[in-house]
Amino acid sequence: MTLRVQPAGTVHGVPAAPAPRRPPWLLLVVLVYLLVQLVGVLPRLNLGWDESVYASQVDPRHPAAYFSAPRSRGISFLAAPVLAVTDSVPVLRAWLALLSAAAVYGAFALWRPLIGPTRCALAAALFAGLWTTQLYGSQAMPNLWAGLCAVAAVACLQRAALGERRLAAGVFLAVAVATLMRLSDGVWLALPLLAACLWHRPLRRLPLVASVAAGLAAGALQWVVEAYVRWGGVLHRLDVSSATEGGMTLRWAGGAVWRSLNGPLLCRPCTVPLRDPALTWWWLALPLLLTAACLTAPPSRRTATWLPTVCAVGLSVPYLFTLPYAAPRFLLPAYALAALPVAGLLADLVGRARRRPGRVRRCLTLTVLGLLLGAHLGEQFAVFAHNLRGAERTTRRYLLAAAQLGKSGLREPCLVTGVQAPPVGYAARCASANLAGNNRSITLSALRERATREPVAVLVTEGARAPAYARHWRRLAMPGTGLTAFLAPGTGP
Repeated sequence: MTLRVQPAGTVHGVPAAPAPRRPPWLLLVVLVYLLVQLVGVLPRLNLGWDESVYASQVDPRHPAAYFSAPRSRGISFLAAPVLAVTDSVPVLRAWLALLSAAAVYGAFALWRPLIGPTRCALAAALFAGLWTTQLYGSQAMPNLWAGLCAVAAVACLQRAALGERRLAAGVFLAVAVATLMRLSDGVWLALPLLAACLWHRPLRRLPLVASVAAGLAAGALQWVVEAYVRWGGVLHRLDVSSATEGGMTLRWAGGAVWRSLNGPLLCRPCTVPLRDPALTWWWLALPLLLTAACLTAPPSRRTATWLPTVCAVGLSVPYLFTLPYAAPRFLLPAYALAALPVAGLLADLVGRARRRPGRVRRCLTLTVLGLLLGAHLGEQFAVFAHNLRGAERTTRRYLLAAAQLGKSGLREPCLVTGVQAPPVGYAARCASANLAGNNRSITLSALRERATREPVAVLVTEGARAPAYARHWRRLAMPGTGLTAFLAPGTGP
């Protein structure tokens, strides 16, 4: 008897029908996300305040702005390859947009073996659909990157525990980069990961604990070294950081976070009224959705549901319970992780609806879920467009102020001080420094001495008086900027 081996892909000698291919939903989500940044943000937005500080650290054409104690240098390192070649803002935006889109794809793709491709793509869509994610994807700001690293770290930890040992290196790398981007986020990511490794038996492996701890140490190394070089030690830098932030102590800041949910981009002090309360329903429902996801997750996805939830809660702690102000971008890491269990819950609801008897009830359930998701994404895009216009107006004022200062004789080497000094100084290619406030970095005697040898401008809010040391300096009205400048003697065309 002769054995006959059938060719692969045949059944009883007849070619089998090829398995239907799933649409590349995750890739499509990422491409739409990239398109929004390239078309919406890139042509319109110049560098903002914090971006100017981060960019100036590695831009050889601009003096470095004062780098305050709470900041971390990770985002400066990410922007450095472009800034070493050019200070073109569109080029920098394009670089960061491409990197962020690739990072969204890579971070959420790591979850495919854990939750499946559909849930993975839905989670990416929920996160990429947030207005904060769209606005900050191409900006030189650390929060988005800390969030994507958190998504990657939690996935790698679970997959390493399931036998993919090489992914322990992914845990190390993701935690290290998150910490390098923003020290506090790295710490509040590592703490729940270490607790999970000690408490949950499947994760209780020494290599996993070592990967998390080593990643935290590696990412914090630069911050610690700088603490000793500039501030005399870690404890003193933490004290200065707390003072810079307005005093970090135990307090409830959730109200400020809620009021700033749809903008302003920085709510400090956060006394503004809530804008568009109807558009905050998703944020108020988020704790309920996460609880429902954890309670209803099947055993096969139980760890993949509660672990990102716990890490999301951990990453939200400093912003909900310690800071005296708020910014919508601060909770991006928590949102990135929360999108995973919420996507699992929504996909399960859709699956149950499809299996329900009765076509009418099934269609009604699916329609309601689809409308809610569509309304949420539409609302987020509307808020994105509104805040993009506001950010565009602000950054244009920085450029306009710099141009007017240049026409009045401010030429490099030069110094800008006063309100809006870092972004205006960067745009004018001048150094920036302040006598008081969170960015205090120069003494009055040093400022007067510099004014004798280089052009100096002090900026005040339009209509305000000049500071005492500049009362006899030349006054320069700057229409359209909201500012007035006073130019030191000798500063002229």
